[in-house]
Amino acid sequence: MTNKQTVSELMDHMLQVGNSVETLQILNEEGEIVNEAAMPELTDEQLKELMTRMVWTRVLDQRSISLNRQGRLGFYAPTAGQEASQLASHFALENEDFILPGYRDVPQLIWHGLPLYKAFLWSRGHFVGSQYPEGLNAMMPQIIIGAQIVQTAGVALGLKLRGKNAVALTYTGDGGASQGDFYEGMNFAGAYNAPAIFIVQNNRYAISTPVSKQSKARTIAQKAVAVGIAGIQVDGMDPLAVYAATSEARKRALNGDGPTLIETLTFRYGPHTMAGDDPTRYRTKETENEWEAKDPIVRFRKFLEKKGLWTEEEETKVIEEAKEAIKEAIKLADQTPKQKVTDLIENTFETKTFNLEEQAAIYNEKESK
Repeated sequence: MTNKQTVSELMDHMLQVGNSVETLQILNEEGEIVNEAAMPELTDEQLKELMTRMVWTRVLDQRSISLNRQGRLGFYAPTAGQEASQLASHFALENEDFILPGYRDVPQLIWHGLPLYKAFLWSRGHFVGSQYPEGLNAMMPQIIIGAQIVQTAGVALGLKLRGKNAVALTYTGDGGASQGDFYEGMNFAGAYNAPAIFIVQNNRYAISTPVSKQSKARTIAQKAVAVGIAGIQVDGMDPLAVYAATSEARKRALNGDGPTLIETLTFRYGPHTMAGDDPTRYRTKETENEWEAKDPIVRFRKFLEKKGLWTEEEETKVIEEAKEAIKEAIKLADQTPKQKVTDLIENTFETKTFNLEEQAAIYNEKESK
């Protein structure tokens, strides 16, 4: 207790929490190291592998947009601009770790072990796209905004109770941080000291609503204070900073120090999804140009080129390999038998209800003709 400050002064002090949040950056826009102390220990091969994944995923995004426009994919949420936030965070994980992605986080699933053709089938709404290989520690992409936060708390607690040396990591956007599930999930994980990592990819707009209209909090990272867990804000266009923050959060979780909230400041270059969103209606060209100058791939390329680790020839090779892999995966997806109504009925419940039994009989007869 204190009698040296007025009630008003104490309240004002609490409001200053957001003002003291600093953004972690290691690599600036010119590919120069600006924070040597925070530099993660990554070998040259690891640095090249991370760049490979980022370039490969940018190609995947471009091809997925094209396939969507051709009517060969269903739901698709563009990822260009968020490669550092998505892939550098995933790069800090191990196969034993469990990821619970949002609908924009399909790239992390692929690099965690999901066959690409299944990712395409998931986009089409085909049930085979949700049949994961044995040993793939992941949930399907969550469509309900923020629901994966509560699920992650449960998975993390399960890992702890089973004595697993692993963490549960989830992703959501800034819009997800405005949901009730966001607070509930983090509070539960914090209360039970569960090994969870919550990554909020603050790409500035929840569909079309800017962050400034979603919350009065100056940062999303500071919301960790309310539930008593660690929080950090990171330059989400800087792969080294994202990797360093996630690696430290994982280490803390495994050491029994509880969950961490990581806010990555990033930007999606495309629309929210390919389902009719037009970002020109709520974003200015000046804003888009500002963030394009921070492109995570360009920044990392400059860094690697200065170290003599990356060339135009190597990048071209990765691009061609990605195109070929995508071509083969879409062919596999096309060859998968079409989903039938009876498939949907069979996959709804383990034991069909009486009305589903009736519907199954009707559609079995129709489909047998």
